[in-house]
Amino acid sequence: MNPADHTLPQAVFDPAVFTKALASGSPAKHAKAALNRAAAYFEEQFYAGVEAGPLIRLRAAFMDSMLGILWDSQQWPSTDIALVAVGGYGRGELHPHSDIDILIITGHEADDENSHRHIEIFLTLLWDTGLTIGHSVRTVNECRRRAARDIIILTNLMEARVIRGDAALMQAVHEATAPEQMWPSGEFFRAKLAEQQARHNKYADTEYNLEPNVKSSPGGLRDLQIIGWIAMRHFGVKTLDDLPSNDFLTPDERRILDSGREFMWRVRYALHIITGREENRLLFDHQRELAKMWGFEDGDKLAVEQFMQLYYRSAISLGQLNEVLVQNFDQAILHATGKDELRQINDRFVSRNGYLEVQDEMLFQHYPSALLEVFLLCASDQDIIGVGAPTIRLLRDNRHLIDDHFRADPRNHKLFLDILKAPYKVTRQLRRMTRYGILGNYLPEFGRIVGQMQHDLFHSYTVDAHTLQVIQNMRRFLRPEFEERFPISSRVTRRLPQIELLYIAGLYHDIGKGRGGDHSELGAVDAERFCQQHGLLQRDTELVVWLVRNHLTMSAVSQRKDISDPEVIQQFAQHVGDEDRLDYLLALTVADINGTNPTLWNAWRASLLRQLYTETKRALRRGLENPIDKQAWINNTRQNAIDLLECRGFTVQELEELWRERGEDYFLREQPEDIVWHTEAIAGHYDKTQPLVLVRNSSDSSVANATQIFIHARSHAHLFSRVCAELEQLDLSVHDARIYSASDNMTLDTFFVLDSNGNSIAEDGARLRQIKTHLTEALGQNIDQPVFMQRLTPRQMKSFPTPTETRMSIDEIKQVSVLEVASPDRPGLLARIGQVFVEQEVLLQAAKIQTLGERVEDVFFITDLKAQPITDPAHCDAIQQAICDRLDKQI
Repeated sequence: MNPADHTLPQAVFDPAVFTKALASGSPAKHAKAALNRAAAYFEEQFYAGVEAGPLIRLRAAFMDSMLGILWDSQQWPSTDIALVAVGGYGRGELHPHSDIDILIITGHEADDENSHRHIEIFLTLLWDTGLTIGHSVRTVNECRRRAARDIIILTNLMEARVIRGDAALMQAVHEATAPEQMWPSGEFFRAKLAEQQARHNKYADTEYNLEPNVKSSPGGLRDLQIIGWIAMRHFGVKTLDDLPSNDFLTPDERRILDSGREFMWRVRYALHIITGREENRLLFDHQRELAKMWGFEDGDKLAVEQFMQLYYRSAISLGQLNEVLVQNFDQAILHATGKDELRQINDRFVSRNGYLEVQDEMLFQHYPSALLEVFLLCASDQDIIGVGAPTIRLLRDNRHLIDDHFRADPRNHKLFLDILKAPYKVTRQLRRMTRYGILGNYLPEFGRIVGQMQHDLFHSYTVDAHTLQVIQNMRRFLRPEFEERFPISSRVTRRLPQIELLYIAGLYHDIGKGRGGDHSELGAVDAERFCQQHGLLQRDTELVVWLVRNHLTMSAVSQRKDISDPEVIQQFAQHVGDEDRLDYLLALTVADINGTNPTLWNAWRASLLRQLYTETKRALRRGLENPIDKQAWINNTRQNAIDLLECRGFTVQELEELWRERGEDYFLREQPEDIVWHTEAIAGHYDKTQPLVLVRNSSDSSVANATQIFIHARSHAHLFSRVCAELEQLDLSVHDARIYSASDNMTLDTFFVLDSNGNSIAEDGARLRQIKTHLTEALGQNIDQPVFMQRLTPRQMKSFPTPTETRMSIDEIKQVSVLEVASPDRPGLLARIGQVFVEQEVLLQAAKIQTLGERVEDVFFITDLKAQPITDPAHCDAIQQAICDRLDKQI
């Protein structure tokens, strides 16, 4: 739509009045006033419910009028010059804070010093008004040369509009840059497709970015612009609405285009208004504001989750439209000769240039099961690239045929299970089924989670995207190139007797999210119904249901329990029951962790799961009726350490004296090699008034590839808090900690650290010495008051002011209180918790520190000053409240 078709009310902007005002002087002042009035009017109209499309076109029309009058107010020495709108402005689209991109074209007569001086005066005037101007000054030949080299410049010129001046100059540019002169439509198509793919790759090739870019992310406005540019170049049309026939854009697709574009325009318009700048990123804090603007309220789902689900579903629709039209253009542009490569697949389908197509447009109506057969064929034939555009349209138009009768048909049950068992690109087919609306119709419970956001920093994907990522991870376990990263999971997954059962568990493990209640239990109910409907054997159904119900258990036990304790292993083994369940659960757990947030998987979690899996498998093979003796475990560790130390000159009597104050937890949790390391150093450390600090990189600890810091020092109330503060000053992040307090008033603390980015510290002797020296000096001084870091809380974390959660219980066996703290990770978190312990007169006996992405789930084993469990309810409440207050006030 031409911006000239739109005008502002005269009270807001009257061209005649504005022209007269300029004649009185101070043009920048009058222009600023006009801009302010127009901006206020546009914002008022937006909040009144006027659609964004008319507003951005009206703003472009207003800008045309104002710039044109400002241009006319100059005394141009030549008429051989033109003011041209390019970019989004050239399309006639201007959001509240979009740049005003202009091109000034000069002819031979205007290509002189006097004309350029007037151009500088004009541009200075625009800058003085406060407009954000993007400008270039070129001749027709310069436009031609630059466009020949740079497709982005060519694209801008394709959309250029003359605002004032000699229109013949712009016509000459269009003629010089026409397809017959440069960038023929085939080359242009390939280049734009490569440009789109590079942009999609930048955003992980998914519409489901947590903070999507409304303009550039997949499914955003740029996807529509790409197909618009291709259409302009090949068919010579000005907009997609002008395409020659419904073969390229059906009425239904026009509706999707119009509604999807208007939605994205409105989101972008709102972002500009609430930020006061050109902001195209849908950042977390903006998402909440937009949810309110759209009228969503918190209920079973948060308002922001409802809004983002609407956004993601719109992005999926536009992404699908982009896919269909790009394929159509591929046929019209690259395969226009009609020499298609055809291959008969079966009586119903043919492959055309690698894309699967139906042979009869009425196929789905006559044989609805073909709606699933499409994807089975794609997953069974490695040479099929994807689904052809005509068939995608037919899928979309006929997906309503997937009703209760369809879902109850045993033929369709078999087809769906066969897709899961197929050899090629299973995850890709499930993603296509989701994009085309087939999977959500066949499994309505899955349809409810499409675009379901999980509004936190822990989950990187929407529920449906996470689910399909989990299945992709399972598929990766079967591929040789991933064996080095997932050695145990790969071996375990390859020997699973029925891999499709693992996929079904993956498909249903999070399907209950967004409904309220325990999503594992809700998912188990859905999974059982699916298995029964699809004719699975009872034992297979029970396995799938158990996996869905327990998909979080293995991760929780490995990260929150003391898996060096044989009693913990025995309890977990009893819960699992047999080796088959353990194998399936490991594969599901590793796939789930890697599909939740890519930063969560590291050598530490891998080693914890490996240890839990290995020890549990031993327990199962030994027989649940034959649990390992805990004291035997301790004795074995002690004896192995003794054997190593005797070779280094220690006697048993000396070792018994050195270890006299060690509790059983020390020999349960520590490896013999680490005990040897500690013991040698303690025996050789004669100045007991000074702390002993040892630092080394370790690949054998439960935090594999971490740096291991061992501290032997006199017990002090502030010691833990001070150590954590000093580690943070050293830019180190604690990923695990073991605290042992001895009755001789000495403490043995082991911290496993990575750098603040979660990376291993390189084998750098100087860096390790720096850590040791810094800690030794800091802990040798007065440590009554900890040193807190004053680093700023990251922006994303401020957008999620999740309150700290605490829980206390008593471990009757170890006779300690167990304090669990779950909180967003924050600068100085551990130091502040340690300070609370001091204030509340609490002794820290042991701790298990866990950093899970952007949150922590820490377990502290504490007692009162008499080394007894804390049983006073008031004291328990005071401890928990103090921790919550201390941590939450940081956000």
